[in-house]
Parts: sequence; structure tokens; C-alpha cells
Amino acid sequence: MTASLAFVSPPAGLAPLTQFTLNEVSGADGLFSLRAVDNSAIRLFVLDAAIYLPDYSPEISDDHCLAIDLHSAEDAMVLVVANPAETGTRLNLRAPIVVNVHTGVCAQVILDDQDWPLQAELAARSA
Repeated sequence: MTASLAFVSPPAGLAPLTQFTLNEVSGADGLFSLRAVDNSAIRLFVLDAAIYLPDYSPEISDDHCLAIDLHSAEDAMVLVVANPAETGTRLNLRAPIVVNVHTGVCAQVILDDQDWPLQAELAARSA
């Protein structure tokens, strides 16, 4: 799967970039690389929260839903940034990327008012 994503505002730390390509990592269901269109050296790894974090349920404000023209939860894909390291992979659950699956318009939502960690350890999935 490859998709074009357009952020309504630049993701944290990546201004002025708003156009990205989401590419599925072969052999790793739900793992994607998110690469900036205007600077291919900028790449993040993101996970599909529905696959890796079934209990993750951030509350997205009406304003954020309006900004990406999101009308139902079924129309959204929630991605979390993954930071791989030798000691394990850490996930940023405080700032998910919410994607309108029909249009590719997305936003990184900062959840300062919710109790999600900035660095959560990725636990092994059960088969």
C-alpha cells in the first residue's frame, strides 16, 4: 500500500513540510514509512494503532475532526510514531496522526489533556 498524505499543518518538528508518502513496510503488517515529498531524507516509522494497540483510544476533538473532514471513526486511520532503538521500540501515544482514509488529509493531534505517554514501549504482539 502506498498513499499520499496531506497534513493540515506540519507535523511537530517538521515545519514547513506537509506533503508525505505513506508506504507499507514489506513483511510487517501495519508498519509504514512516512516520507516527506519535498525532502526524501525525512522519514518516520509509524504503526497502525488498530493492529498494534487495540486498546488505544485517544479522544479526538471536534475541531480536529472538522479540520480533516472526518465524520465517523470508521473513516479514520490512527497512526503512532515509532522510534526503533537497540533497546526496543518506543511509541509516541501523546501525538497520534489521524488520517481521513478517503482523502488522505491528516493531522498530528497533540493530546496534552489526556493521559497517554510520550514514550511507551512496544510490547510483543500475541499470535
